[in-house]
Amino acid sequence: MPENKAQGRNDTRMTERTPATGRRGRPPGTSARALEVIALQLFHERGFHATTVDDIASAAGVSRRTFFRYYETKSDVLWNEFDAEVAALEKLLADTSDKLPLLDAVREAVLAANHYRAEDVPELRMRMNLISTVAELGASAAVHYDAWERAVSTYVARRTGRPADSLYALAVGRSVLAVCRAAYERWSARADADLTVYLDAALRTLATGFQDTSAEPPT
Repeated sequence: MPENKAQGRNDTRMTERTPATGRRGRPPGTSARALEVIALQLFHERGFHATTVDDIASAAGVSRRTFFRYYETKSDVLWNEFDAEVAALEKLLADTSDKLPLLDAVREAVLAANHYRAEDVPELRMRMNLISTVAELGASAAVHYDAWERAVSTYVARRTGRPADSLYALAVGRSVLAVCRAAYERWSARADADLTVYLDAALRTLATGFQDTSAEPPT
């Protein structure tokens, strides 16, 4: 989810995430997630620019060609799960019932697309620290956030019969992204619950036009 500039701590937990599920245990074999875990650790230890694709492939026990089957560049590694979230969000929104109020439908899809738990925070802090301190990575962030926002605005356009680039669709998409990023930053700073607790609170607040001030998760 969205950007946070907090520093990572207890980083050893990062190496214990599995490919797609976020559950514990080193992933068997080679996968996009396995390469992501190894690359992130190398970036953290050696620096992003000092780590080559060959370094990542070697540490994973695969060839350079295998790496490029999964990623076009080494910077793409950091966006593996985020891009998977965007794809999941698009599908969930496409399958949601039109009988739900618009923002309720968006909220349910966003919550279903996210699986991060409190124990995932150290890895995500490490990732976001890289994105916030390496100019090349920071510049690439906009493309991925735009895709997330577009998933929502495209759905809103379909639901309302407006063009995808209409002011209403764009405003809703951007507003949803903004409150989700706020939820992400608050969650990653506190690390006291699953991310969905914060996303749910933020999106419910948005749905009330920010009039409900009781939506903050308990301290």
